Amino acid sequence: MAYYNSYNPKLLEGVERIHFIGCGGSGMFPLIQILHARGYSLTGSDVEETKITVSERAMGMTVTIGHNAQNLGNAQLVVYSAAIHEDNPERIAAEQHGIPTVERSVLLGYVSRLYRRSVAVAGTHGKTTTTGMITTMLELAGKDPAAVIGGKLPLIDGYGKAGSKESIVVEACEYSETFLHLTPTVGVILNIDNDHLEYYHTMGKLKLAFQKFALLSHTVVFNLDDANTLDVMNTIDRPVLSFGIENDARFRAVNIQEYRPGFFEFDVEELGDHFAHLRLNVPGYHNIYNALAMCCCVWPLGLKPADAERAAESFKGMGRRFEIKGECNGAVIVDDYAHHPTELAATLKTARELGYDRVIAVHQPFTYTRTKALMQDFAKVLSTADQVVLLPIMGSREVDDGSVRSEDLAAKIPGSVVVGGLKEAADWVKTNARKGDLVVCMSCGDLYKAADMMVEA
Repeated sequence: MAYYNSYNPKLLEGVERIHFIGCGGSGMFPLIQILHARGYSLTGSDVEETKITVSERAMGMTVTIGHNAQNLGNAQLVVYSAAIHEDNPERIAAEQHGIPTVERSVLLGYVSRLYRRSVAVAGTHGKTTTTGMITTMLELAGKDPAAVIGGKLPLIDGYGKAGSKESIVVEACEYSETFLHLTPTVGVILNIDNDHLEYYHTMGKLKLAFQKFALLSHTVVFNLDDANTLDVMNTIDRPVLSFGIENDARFRAVNIQEYRPGFFEFDVEELGDHFAHLRLNVPGYHNIYNALAMCCCVWPLGLKPADAERAAESFKGMGRRFEIKGECNGAVIVDDYAHHPTELAATLKTARELGYDRVIAVHQPFTYTRTKALMQDFAKVLSTADQVVLLPIMGSREVDDGSVRSEDLAAKIPGSVVVGGLKEAADWVKTNARKGDLVVCMSCGDLYKAADMMVEA
């Protein structure tokens, strides 16, 4: 099969027509926007109509619902998302006709090299928010950046944009080492935690992947307070910019104050001298670290400290990142992408800081391996909520071998309940939530649909 899953500088040489399999995904759309803006003729297919496919048609792109070999047309290159398997009829047709095919992350690496300066934001937690912050900083500074983000940024009303040819900001995912297709001007490492071990198997191999990412970067921005990140950074020889709170980083947050429940403002010092004063408009102590990472990017991107201050005040969060959806019975409904114990802990801590009478955690475990491997951690973190509602585990790319169930997790959380699915979760909240409650729906799966059902009530 004609795969190009390593960097090929001639990938788009002579190519005018590109077909995207799975074009309705949020990860595909920014790439489509960028290549459309550069004059390529694009077609695509997906299994269902989405807001994204509607937007693509509005751009003049031909989009087909359903996968069929005929959808390739006269494409000279085929791009597929990670969810598209080898037995997909369009991938098979591409092989039969000798059409080169690449996975989305490979194309992202190529596209990022079309820009003079690129920022790639990596880390187990906080990637989407930090990518959004940096994009906001560049956008408000009038730099018209390109962006590829894993969540929707309200400022640009999308998951990315084509921008000018100067700068691009991309979210760099470590799953399956896909971030190793990037060679960023600035590589950001926010933190390294025990996730995706079904792929890496050991923390040592996970750290090795981040080490490779750091070595692919010209300059590395990293969290000096994170022990695993520090282990990686002690092994590389690249220009670095560190950030932190607890340790003496180059960019450090000091004089941290809570100006209203759950919201923080603080001074940023660079090497002990005043750099900026940030007032965050997103809740949660953990967002101080994300904002510090943004500050580290000011000088490499040719910006000023005032640009970071303006971005901090203007940035009000990403879609599915502590996103307030509305109310149900007077209770506030929040949707959040948290799916790892560390992320759940940060989200629930933020929820607690906001001063509601009760915090109700609605959680859809994601993947069997993660749920099984981190069972005790999930139980400990979820137990900090006043009430826990669990949905069945969403297996995603994994096959259910029957060895783990949500009921196993519920048995470790006093008073928790397990419901049958999305509708049942929404029904439980409609019956039991009351004014003064904060209902936090946490999952990287499709639990957001249940959150929408709750609000519709």
